[in-house]
Amino acid sequence: MERIGVGLQLVKIGNFGEGDSLRNSVPSTRTGSRNTSPSRQKVIKTKPRGFDEETVATFGKVVHADIQMEDSIWALLPEDLLIEVLARVPPFLVFRLRSVCRRWNSILQDSSFLKSHSKVPSHGPCLITFWRNSQTHQCSVFSLPLKTWYKIPFGFLPDWAFWLVGSSGGLVCFCGYDGLCFKTLVCNPLTQTWRTLPNMHYNQQRQLILVVDRADRSFKVIAASDICGDKTLPTEVYDSNLDCWSVHQTMPAVNLCSSKMAFCDSRLYLETLSPLGLMMYRVDTGQWEHIPAKFPRSLLDGYLVAGAQKRLFLVGRIGLYSTLQSMRIWELDHAKTVWVEISRMPPKYFRVLLRLSAERFECFGQDNLICFTSWNQGKGLLYDVDKKTWSWIAGCAIQLCNSQVCFYEPRFDVPIY
Repeated sequence: MERIGVGLQLVKIGNFGEGDSLRNSVPSTRTGSRNTSPSRQKVIKTKPRGFDEETVATFGKVVHADIQMEDSIWALLPEDLLIEVLARVPPFLVFRLRSVCRRWNSILQDSSFLKSHSKVPSHGPCLITFWRNSQTHQCSVFSLPLKTWYKIPFGFLPDWAFWLVGSSGGLVCFCGYDGLCFKTLVCNPLTQTWRTLPNMHYNQQRQLILVVDRADRSFKVIAASDICGDKTLPTEVYDSNLDCWSVHQTMPAVNLCSSKMAFCDSRLYLETLSPLGLMMYRVDTGQWEHIPAKFPRSLLDGYLVAGAQKRLFLVGRIGLYSTLQSMRIWELDHAKTVWVEISRMPPKYFRVLLRLSAERFECFGQDNLICFTSWNQGKGLLYDVDKKTWSWIAGCAIQLCNSQVCFYEPRFDVPIY
């Protein structure tokens, strides 16, 4: 078992409105309308280094964005009350508080703080993007509640961690080749702790999925059955409680429609063309089953997306490889094993997201939120299934273009079990 813990320094990239873009990862220093009068010059106040790269621009007077607080107030604050306050600070800002004083630095690493933090409602869904730049790992996180991008240093990862597998319950999984050996690791980006998993029994690259069980304080990594040369690889499951892989049933011979998987209600789903429908893997029994749920007609490319409360969605384009296309969302009726259409992407969003008829896109979801990203344009579009609303993800041109992306829930209280 391998474990490394290092300090974390978060850099806020910026807060952008719809239609804005990033330029060299530095926020714009201009706000408001352009002033061309020579007698009314802008007065710009920039915060010191170590704080957000945020500027305040006015026409005629300086606006003091920071509010000075009496040191004596915080010095006399009881430690249990201070812990409750800090536990409610947005997770991406917590580590900025470590430099305030030694007392705060020790509190933020204390078990009592983590216990209080675990009782606070989740910060909300975020998007984590991962790519390699000049042979170094790069990572940015977009907070949907705060509508802000943050940069997280990922230098603690080994060089072989090349592919982002996915995220669950505050942990993130990566895989890659270390020489000729296929390896997998699980980490917590906020605490910068990680460990490499043991090698699989059949150590070949294949589709993986990470599942965290917070109640049991454990996680599993599922390696689906695959074909390697003339051999069919069985399903393997890693259990953090046992710290080993177990071999399970080999998936029956099928013609997979897509390598994308979805995990919903303790079941793993894959699309198949022959026989037509879905293959379902039950984690509790370790067995595969076929579900004869026929796909909608004229479906070009479909993605399975897991939602909340046992909901399973199918997202894909309908039509020919021409301009006569539309993006639609279906939900599986488990009782009737049929797909029921629940929404269509408005044409104005579809034309911007996919300018070319054959352009590739990615789709993934969490808690009834479905995210669409375009490979070439760096566009990000979010659909809320419950609210039935569509919205662009602000300022994501650099982060989403040619990046690996998934949903992420930031948690300090999730250790690498």
